[in-house]
Amino acid sequence: MDAPAVQPQGKPGDGNDPRGHRSRLRERLLSGGIDALGDHEIVEYLLMTAIPRKDVKPIARSLLQRFGSLAGVFNADRKALADHPGMGETSAAALKIVGIAARRLARSQVQEQPILGSWQALIDYLTIDMAHLTVERVRVQYLNAQNRLIRDDHVGDGSLDEAAIHPREVIKRAMDLGAAALILVHNHPSGNPEPSRADIQITNRIAEAGRLLGVTVHDHIIVGRSGHVSLRSKGLI
Repeated sequence: MDAPAVQPQGKPGDGNDPRGHRSRLRERLLSGGIDALGDHEIVEYLLMTAIPRKDVKPIARSLLQRFGSLAGVFNADRKALADHPGMGETSAAALKIVGIAARRLARSQVQEQPILGSWQALIDYLTIDMAHLTVERVRVQYLNAQNRLIRDDHVGDGSLDEAAIHPREVIKRAMDLGAAALILVHNHPSGNPEPSRADIQITNRIAEAGRLLGVTVHDHIIVGRSGHVSLRSKGLI
């Protein structure tokens, strides 16, 4: 259950009047640009919708301190958010919806045009979706002959090897979908996106299997909190 709403009394316009503070935040939000509010104020404003008539600034600051950044808060585990002091399921939902909306928006940018012509949109989407995961996740993005995304498969969680992603199964899936090409994607929870030897080996096995059946492996993208690496751009495919 969310924290009970207890509100100190104050005169309108008084510096201790929470409603005055909230009005000022709202005005800055609506009239300013991307940097109109600080990170803690963004979290605070979202929490205000879930916890009315309570000063939520201390909660916002403690969330940022615990999870390290705005992205860390929005990508935090639902239970971890709900169990945080002063929070609850309603407050956690108010924060989680931002991450969901950001992913939907980024995904729509990827789906609207050929991926090879909107590479940055793809990188932005993958970074939003995967950079802060605490487990290693493997995905395969299947593309049609026009390089438009037709399927984004979550293959599994765990280290990238043939136990998680078998070359023959990846290419068979491409044939079943009528895909002409694919992009391999996974993340490194350590934050460092540099490819391991196993990453390179499995990529080249899949690329070789694809060449035999006319399915092109455009790239393998590794995402980490510190950035991303394209195996194609490093000459490893």
